[in-house]
Amino acid sequence: MILVLGLAAILWGLCAALRAPRGLRFGLIGMLWAGVIGLHATLPDGHPLRLATGTDARIWVMLGLLAALTFAYRHGLRALRNRANPKPAEPEAKGPFRPVELDRYARHIMLREIGGPGQRKLKDSKVLVIGAGGLGSPALLYLAGAGVGTIGVVDDDVVDGSNLQRQIIHADQRIGMPKVFSAETAMRALNPFIEVRPYNRRLTETDATALFADYDLILDGTDNFDTRYMANRVAARLGKPLISGAITQWEGQLSLFDPAHGTPCYACVFPTRPAPGMVPTCAEAGVAAPLPGVIGSMMAMEAVKHITGAGETLRGRLMIHDALYAETRVIAIKRRSDCAVCNAKAMHT
Repeated sequence: MILVLGLAAILWGLCAALRAPRGLRFGLIGMLWAGVIGLHATLPDGHPLRLATGTDARIWVMLGLLAALTFAYRHGLRALRNRANPKPAEPEAKGPFRPVELDRYARHIMLREIGGPGQRKLKDSKVLVIGAGGLGSPALLYLAGAGVGTIGVVDDDVVDGSNLQRQIIHADQRIGMPKVFSAETAMRALNPFIEVRPYNRRLTETDATALFADYDLILDGTDNFDTRYMANRVAARLGKPLISGAITQWEGQLSLFDPAHGTPCYACVFPTRPAPGMVPTCAEAGVAAPLPGVIGSMMAMEAVKHITGAGETLRGRLMIHDALYAETRVIAIKRRSDCAVCNAKAMHT
């Protein structure tokens, strides 16, 4: 009998050293107990193993029953205690934010100009960004980081090695991937609590009409005038505010066009498209790498202010930034009475 008890102690000690679960430990002891009972049932009287493990199996049966009764008593007592003192139910999450989101947006929420209500507006808003290139890259990342609930991105291009000098949303491993899906990957990695809608297509006026209708705010970060003028026409027609940015070499400009609220549209400020070659693209004239980050981040900042109502936006004003000489100026812009875009809309409505 001492031999069996010693084996049981050794088994328990080994399991404890290996940090085995208590259930496994009791299971091994139970197997040892069953093995002893089996030996006594099969071996004849006087056999050395029977003598070494006790002369009578009834002793082991009684020990087993006693252990079972003790276990059942402790289990029943624990159940009664739990019933008498139930654990308080965990409080249900209230409000629009999970605790992890409150921690994530804490620096926004503590700003009096944004606060909890402003962060809720950001979460409930839908912003469409045209272009996932130089301007779109920082704008998309900061909109995602700021907690804009739904972000759409339209682009038909793929990531190229020459983009990575300034288009920080993409990565070398994603060269050849459509830009909208590369941008989606980066945005979801930054903030899993937002919805990203990638549109891998060239934006046509028909598509723009359907897409713009589903969003509260449009950001135009494209690098061609056809899309800029088209986006302005559709946004003005639908009454959607449009944040438009542009860059070349060392200079950038930015404004918020919202003719539905009495401010100029893009065509009011630039009624005539520049002649071909007059305003070269970044691919033709080059661009300083941080410049798209400066203007694109300002686009995101204007979006946050517009959505939350914080401060004063660039509605009715045009910001011009000269990075080469570190100069920034803001000029007032006015609506044109003869604008074929926004005043045609005004007369129509």
